[in-house]
Amino acid sequence: MAKWWRSGAGGLRVLTTNSPTLSSKAASYHTIQAIPRECTGTRVAARDRAQGRIPAVVFSHNLLEKDPNSRSATKKHLLTTESKQIQSIVRSVKLPFFCSTRFPLQIRAGSGSSVLLESGNIHRDEKTGKILNLVFVWAEAGSDLKVNVPIVFKGEDVSPGLKKGGNLNRIRTSLKYLCPAEHIPPKIEVDVSNLDIGDRIFMRDVEVHPSLKLLSKNDDIPICKIVTTELENPESAGV
Repeated sequence: MAKWWRSGAGGLRVLTTNSPTLSSKAASYHTIQAIPRECTGTRVAARDRAQGRIPAVVFSHNLLEKDPNSRSATKKHLLTTESKQIQSIVRSVKLPFFCSTRFPLQIRAGSGSSVLLESGNIHRDEKTGKILNLVFVWAEAGSDLKVNVPIVFKGEDVSPGLKKGGNLNRIRTSLKYLCPAEHIPPKIEVDVSNLDIGDRIFMRDVEVHPSLKLLSKNDDIPICKIVTTELENPESAGV
């Protein structure tokens, strides 16, 4: 399987990643290798998986538009990736950051760079957790993509409210943004180090690159809150 990857004739255009966890060397290491496939169907996909491959598809970003008049005439690209490489990348980059990190993509019959769509497009077997299918979208320079960016909470170890015995209620685990391809963040860090019991952080409080547009009609929605752990006994409430 590795031979045709090394001997692939297609060129490679590398996009740098703005992930703080991935250096340029790591980004090069995480170049996803693939070959085109012409056939589709349940039997073909099952055969690929039995041979250690994962079916994948790459869309042009405007093929995903709900308005048919806004969609590109470009067809989707059907690919096959190696299961071992994808599993290795997932372990290294970690979920859910895998789904908001840009990866260079090398195809034997061509070249390009891509970004994975939101985590719902990594299709897994419910029983085994095995990755069944992958969905990509081209991250052309200058294009805008809708991406669910995972939230990472920091400062829990020094939060006054948590030190008093409160709990961090994670109301949202991700936020959806319209992002320029070159500014897609792999994650959003939310600092809770100053929160006391009852304090909240709202969508509007999150600081991101100015080119990112929050895809929410209401930014006055909390993404987390420090709540008390004390539970009132309803039988003693009236005593």
